[in-house]
Amino acid sequence: MLGWAHADESREDRVTLRLIGAGLGRTGTLSLKLALERLLGGPCYHMVEVFSHPEHIAAWHAAARGEMPDWRALFQAYRAVVDWPAASFWPELMAAFPEAVVVLSVRDAESWWQSAHQTIFPASRGATGEWRAMLDALFAARFTSALEDRAACIAAFERHNAEVRRAVPRSRLVEWQASQGWAPLCAALGSPVPSEAFPRANTSEEFLAAHATRRGA
Repeated sequence: MLGWAHADESREDRVTLRLIGAGLGRTGTLSLKLALERLLGGPCYHMVEVFSHPEHIAAWHAAARGEMPDWRALFQAYRAVVDWPAASFWPELMAAFPEAVVVLSVRDAESWWQSAHQTIFPASRGATGEWRAMLDALFAARFTSALEDRAACIAAFERHNAEVRRAVPRSRLVEWQASQGWAPLCAALGSPVPSEAFPRANTSEEFLAAHATRRGA
């Protein structure tokens, strides 16, 4: 369990997701996770959490098949959620957490494709067992299975973003790019802007190094 879990347990009735990240992977989501943990004083769920909690894989696989988990139970220790797999379920999360802000992290579609094509898509195709089954089901249901097809992936990326913009009320939606740093997030959360630099994490090179380490573990 993460370091803040003990503190959360003492105020369990007050803990709820305050922010839902609807942006897909490789849109600055790990930097966003670190920033939100600083602003909210508690953990933010990201794909890296699934590596720490492999027992969650079955729940995400079921969700990809249309069998939704108890979202409040799954995220009871978290203050925010970003990245895949959760970003694919932003409509369900919006309904489960009606007061949460929705952040759509975005970047240029071509640069997103180049990054994803070099990092998360090869890693996904190299997954095995229950990981591979979950990822295959997730992409088939909520993105595209054609992860080697540039046009199909960019179309799925742009379709996802357009649907978030269409469906999320403007009063709840913050569209954010990593280059914008703290300000839009702080404004949405009513938090002061920290004095330290905005975190920058998970470049393509860093992703590949971390993935190689996990595979060698």
